[in-house]
Amino acid sequence: MLLDVIAAFAAVMDTVRDFGMEQIPFTAATGRVLREPVLADRDFPPYDRVTMDGIALDYETYSKGQTVFGVEDLQAAGMPRMQLSNTANCMEVMTGAILPEMTDTVIPYEHLEAEEHEGFKRFTIKMGVEKGQNIHRQGADAAAGQLLIPAGTLLSPAEIGVLASVGKTLVSVSRLPKVAIIATGDELVPVQSSPGLHQIRISNSYSLAAALQELGIAATCHHVTDNETAIRDLFRSLMDADVWICTGAVSAGKFDYLPQVLEAIGMTQVFHKIQQRPGKPFLFGHFETGPVVFALPGNPVSGFMCCYRYILPWLRASLQYQAPPMPYAVLGTDINFKFPLTYFLPVKLHPVAGGQFIALPPPYHGSGDLAALLQADGFLELPPDKDLFEKGSSYPVWKFR
Repeated sequence: MLLDVIAAFAAVMDTVRDFGMEQIPFTAATGRVLREPVLADRDFPPYDRVTMDGIALDYETYSKGQTVFGVEDLQAAGMPRMQLSNTANCMEVMTGAILPEMTDTVIPYEHLEAEEHEGFKRFTIKMGVEKGQNIHRQGADAAAGQLLIPAGTLLSPAEIGVLASVGKTLVSVSRLPKVAIIATGDELVPVQSSPGLHQIRISNSYSLAAALQELGIAATCHHVTDNETAIRDLFRSLMDADVWICTGAVSAGKFDYLPQVLEAIGMTQVFHKIQQRPGKPFLFGHFETGPVVFALPGNPVSGFMCCYRYILPWLRASLQYQAPPMPYAVLGTDINFKFPLTYFLPVKLHPVAGGQFIALPPPYHGSGDLAALLQADGFLELPPDKDLFEKGSSYPVWKFR
């Protein structure tokens, strides 16, 4: 019995594994999944920080009508905190400097007129002033001990800057799994070869490996011919991997040996075939003390779609990544599909006002049409309970671009 897409996805996600953790330098952590909470080691900012070049003064003195202030000194960024000795005066301050004691307001140079009087510099205020202006207050962004980055965050350059700010030189992240990609087929030849009329270059392995690189995973790629013994021997040599992604030899052809070989070497099959197009022959299983197995159809669009619909979500969950909600897109044209299957339609996404995407299908000639993906950004998931999908209706989209 074929599983529907929802049941198949649930079955896949029920096998999520934790690959463990490792500590790495924060400078190498971009794209990795954080496995520990990161707290503020002190207030953010750690002091009342000047946000404009200008002068700092005591607002109460200004509020009594004084608009001309003589300069006592200059407080630059990186200098220890200074103190204004006479509130009838001011202190020049630079952006990023700590606010001098006895001052509570900063006025930018653009609102001042400077002059020299008897060898002393002074400023006349030319614009209205609000108490406390142009000061980034201590702890305004975060208090000491406050959670800054929760565990499960995919670390981007923004988080790397925060890790540096709190002095987190080593960071705990999810260990990346060891993944082997296995392409099966007598018709396949290496990329650098000149194929005969009856042959094609290996391509599925490399598109799948490239997709895994989005998660920082560097997979190894292998090729095996349609020979039962050769397939068994290759699998046995790869038992130390965490994940196998196979492409080809999973349907009902006379040389599709993969299902029987996997069963013979001890894999527990979870399902084989899903009510979907493309990707119906997808096989999924696992070994009790070995890899999880995603065996994909050999047609390139089928395997590519299954990677984004099933494999990448499984890997993200195994890496403990708290993935964002699924995006939706709006159909820009009517679509007819008269089969009781979930249809994954390649679409080009066009952003429009309001934050929506309009989805339009490019010319597409079925699951063997790898070139169609060049004009697409993702797969629109159309449910199996209707034949006509009307323009303006909204559906989940599995983006690969």
